[in-house]
Amino acid sequence: MTVAEGDPESHARIMAFSQGLAGLGWKQGENVRVEYRWSASNSELIRQYAKELVSLAPDVILANGTPAVAELKKITSSIPIVCALVQDPVGLGLVKSLSHPGGNITGFTFVNPELIGKWIGLLRDVKPHITRAALMFNPKTTPFFYDFLREIEVTRQPAGIELVAMPVGTPDEIESTINVLSKQPGSSLIIPPDPFNVDHIKRIAQFAAQTRLPAVSVYRPFAVEGGLMTYGPDAPEIFRRSAAYVDRILKGANPAELPVQQPTKFQLIVNLKTAQSFGLTVPPTLLATADEVIE
Repeated sequence: MTVAEGDPESHARIMAFSQGLAGLGWKQGENVRVEYRWSASNSELIRQYAKELVSLAPDVILANGTPAVAELKKITSSIPIVCALVQDPVGLGLVKSLSHPGGNITGFTFVNPELIGKWIGLLRDVKPHITRAALMFNPKTTPFFYDFLREIEVTRQPAGIELVAMPVGTPDEIESTINVLSKQPGSSLIIPPDPFNVDHIKRIAQFAAQTRLPAVSVYRPFAVEGGLMTYGPDAPEIFRRSAAYVDRILKGANPAELPVQQPTKFQLIVNLKTAQSFGLTVPPTLLATADEVIE
């Protein structure tokens, strides 16, 4: 796990994974032993724990997040790895293709470049005159977002929006960068998957609300803590599905032949209270399609 052990959302994911395993007949302490490592968005710990887990020579590793999968790929080509919530595994060279991974890595994706267009569309539904969207991430844990932005720039999607990188390296930089962005007319903020963003999501949400900055995140706590909206895959559901791949590998399946799967269930959460405090009107059609509306 690339986040802190106390993160409640990650515990929901682990619970879903454990329930998935139990439903397939695997019981911790009886016929399966699961070792956990929590790296708290620390890139050095991610490297350290990847080496530790590989040295244990497990039958399979479940890797949460792109940074963990990338580190594991560097040090083992034999231990099966099931990735949960990985970004663009083909583009990053983690697998050969989604349908035929071809190596020791398979699993489930989380966010692809196309989802950024969806996020911007949602922001424009609420504030039509947005002209700029900044993608907040920590280059130490998720440097691949620079490639995402370049890919989107090449395809020129979405039209009429300037997409910019907003690298943040320390917690103290969160407030200063959001403050600068909020003072630029037509600006909005996107908080994509990143262990750093997970660990500081409450701080990001509250300061975005304080500066009245339209923002969207992939993480549910963002909207709960005062951010404008959340849209993204159902992460616990992905972990539950990951249990089935772990089960198949433990029973002899080859990860090279298990296709990498994409999310099938998404959730939209709108913080109507925050929108109203910004003076924004949320279209009734958007509220009707939301899975949750915070009032």
